[in-house]
Amino acid sequence: MNTLLPTTVVGSLPKPSWLAQPETLWSPWKLEGDALLEGKQDALRIAIQEQTRRGIDIVSDGEQTRQHFVTTFIEHLSGVDFEQRKTVRIRDRYDASVPTVVGAVRRERPVFVEDAKFLRATTDRPIKWTLPGPMTMVDTLFDDHYKSREKLAWEFAAILNEEAKELEAAGVDIIQFDEPAFNVFLDEVKDWGVAALERAAEGLRAETAVHICYGYGIKANTDWKATLGSQWRQYEESFPLLQSSSIDIISLECQNSHVPMDLIELLRGKKVMLGAIDVANETIETPEEVADTLRKALQFVDADKLIPSSNCGMAPFPRDVALAKLSALSAGTNIIREELARSAPGVS
Repeated sequence: MNTLLPTTVVGSLPKPSWLAQPETLWSPWKLEGDALLEGKQDALRIAIQEQTRRGIDIVSDGEQTRQHFVTTFIEHLSGVDFEQRKTVRIRDRYDASVPTVVGAVRRERPVFVEDAKFLRATTDRPIKWTLPGPMTMVDTLFDDHYKSREKLAWEFAAILNEEAKELEAAGVDIIQFDEPAFNVFLDEVKDWGVAALERAAEGLRAETAVHICYGYGIKANTDWKATLGSQWRQYEESFPLLQSSSIDIISLECQNSHVPMDLIELLRGKKVMLGAIDVANETIETPEEVADTLRKALQFVDADKLIPSSNCGMAPFPRDVALAKLSALSAGTNIIREELARSAPGVS
């Protein structure tokens, strides 16, 4: 698209209360059967409408049709037993009961393709679809078959590539892989994480993005952030590898974080999806606060490569808070667009 500083949302938006319990991750559906399918589509329509009316340029499904950004995809794969559960340490910071890999993992059929077709038919704006990244999928399971995080990641990468190619054929413009695990397992990122990510994106004509954040605004994540000190420099490990990778867009957390802004320089030449909306705090950013974050970022990324966004998904927020934050994102971005237009006549 030709819009300067196109805005987008990184991941989830809150679901309507008639579809799932508000402000809750892994919230069970309140509907069943055909009513659930209809409810998901209605929620998707609402998500598109709200993004559009609040000035979001690259729209997404807001993950309205899935309970969780990782496990909903895994549910559709063979070789994973959701009845046989184990407690594991996720992202090396909290314990969770997860399904077990009991055999070779396979994608028997498309997972999100019909939802993506519905999204494509509902809007004429560019659309983005999120998928879990290979390393983050591995970190959300107990592996009792491959006995190797790397081997399992490569299997998932091939499966994700199959899904991504069908999403592209369905009209998706940007395919985003979510890899919060990249901020934790830094040695694995170097050894095989980026390579597995590139395998997931292999051969795609759609733009590809990787989102690396510090997690949803839940207590386990905010407690972990409090241990990271006055500067969060995890990106310093992954950004040089991603700058030389085949991935088109790198997405990072920024607003109200302790990430040194100059780390963005390590991505010079790549598009940067910059988190200018905090997802760990219900306080609504002012447009000027958003604009100030974008101004600082523009010291290290060219304007034609900057995509303002949220830090992470907003599923745990009340809906009115999330929607007000979308409006703030758009309003703050418009301030910077106007400043750029005044300094460079002809820019639009």
